[in-house]
Amino acid sequence: MKITFPLLSLFFILSCGKNAETIITVKNSLSTYRQFETVTINLEELKLSGGNESIFIEDIETGQQLISQIVDENDDGKFDVLLFQPEMPANSERKFYIRTGKISQESDSIAACYSRFVPERTDDYAWENNRVAFRTYGPRAQEMIESNINGGTLSSGIDAWLKRVEYPIINKWYKKETSSTGSYHEDTGEGLDNFHVGMSRGVGGIAKKADSTYYISKNFTTWKTLFNGPIRTSFILEYASWDASGKKISEKKKISLDYGSNLSKFEITIKGTDTISAGLTLHEQDGEIAINKDYGWVSYWEPHGDSQLGTGIVVPNNAMVGYEHYVTNIQDASNLFAHISIEDSMITYYAGFGWKKSGQFQNKTKWNEYLQHFSEGLKNPLLVRVQYRSLKTLNESIKKN
Repeated sequence: MKITFPLLSLFFILSCGKNAETIITVKNSLSTYRQFETVTINLEELKLSGGNESIFIEDIETGQQLISQIVDENDDGKFDVLLFQPEMPANSERKFYIRTGKISQESDSIAACYSRFVPERTDDYAWENNRVAFRTYGPRAQEMIESNINGGTLSSGIDAWLKRVEYPIINKWYKKETSSTGSYHEDTGEGLDNFHVGMSRGVGGIAKKADSTYYISKNFTTWKTLFNGPIRTSFILEYASWDASGKKISEKKKISLDYGSNLSKFEITIKGTDTISAGLTLHEQDGEIAINKDYGWVSYWEPHGDSQLGTGIVVPNNAMVGYEHYVTNIQDASNLFAHISIEDSMITYYAGFGWKKSGQFQNKTKWNEYLQHFSEGLKNPLLVRVQYRSLKTLNESIKKN
């Protein structure tokens, strides 16, 4: 597997002092093997002599250097968070050095976790990792529909791009489509976009139910890319306020996608209501739904072209207060909804998909198991402890173990 490193995702060679070490201990309390779960550490917790831009991680036992990423998570212009993804066997504990040193490698190649605004295709915003890709639609696409101009899209739903390769495809597919050298609606070996969204919620778009009707926003109005990298991409979309049967709703989405995950993370600031619903389109209504309210997930597995497709939503922190299998004769309005309570004007949930033809999930059972495992991981996060110890104390501890 080849992983590329963008300019802001740094990979380092050791050149730090040897008198003391910053040590991170990660513990997996579950009896299941865990990987592609991102450990997040505030840089303020790390007592480092080097600059934040020269941080990397080393496994104490093996000496292996782990891929990591430092990011500006709160968008204040300063690096503030360290990300990495340790592989954690069942009921295990692992220790890592935090090192500072000189940059050994930089690359301007496309990051494994990547997102960008796409002005060459009207004004999409698209994002991907090594497993899945998504897009949604901007103000020019809305204006074209409202002005009866061909080629527009009016939707705040989330589109699924069904990739079946691990390398980045967003730029390649858009170039193929806009240069008329091919079409991303045809699968030539990498996957395709044949997932219809329309006015539906697609894969995780939101709606507000009032009486018996679901109300939705229009296209995003502004965007901002926060960062790309080997572990995570993150960006912000803002929407014009919208009406839900007399209630004025405002929404601002922060969307992130981590390496190895089939689910995007949605952190949405919402005002004007105390509950909101995230939905999965039902397309031809010929699929099978699954619900686990205790673990906060909903699932839809359906026939899709010459294959099958699973979509899902996972809501952490017991915030899923209900669900609805909403079926109507109105085009694109049938969705499976997860109802989510809003606390301090914020909600968090995860939404994504698994395509059988990608080889990732062979049936609905495997897809639902993935959602269940994902939810269990949220309920039982990896436990992280930061320690500062002299080398003498550390070596004595390792010998005892």
